Amino acid sequence: MDSEQALQARETVEILYEISQLLNTGLDRETLSYCISLCEAGVNPEALAAVIKELRQIANAS
Repeated sequence: MDSEQALQARETVEILYEISQLLNTGLDRETLSYCISLCEAGVNPEALAAVIKELRQIANAS
């Protein structure tokens, strides 16, 4: 990845992080970056969201 692509990737994560904050998702930048990478690799975003919700429920229950 060249420096321009890296800069664009960082800007994209930053914009998506701001949107995430506005929507009160509770995702930090690192977690959001992982989610973006997973979606780019072909993971279904709705399935990923369902897994995150389930993991949060489990974490809150313990």
